[in-house]
Amino acid sequence: MKIAGIILIALGILALVYQGFSYTQTKQDAKIGPLEIQHQETHDVPVPPIVGAVCIVAGAAALFAGARKT
Repeated sequence: MKIAGIILIALGILALVYQGFSYTQTKQDAKIGPLEIQHQETHDVPVPPIVGAVCIVAGAAALFAGARKT
């Protein structure tokens, strides 16, 4: 329970700091024999700050619950 709480808090802090992530996807447009035409698309995925806050609160609750069991 303590490990899950620490992971949730770390993810929440990362979500608040970066507020999203991006990734690049390569798509193939055409292939004619040995000739290939490709392009890369960059996609941005926003992460709302409320998600980070909820992760931090849930992580703190998991740490508290783990501390009360022992």
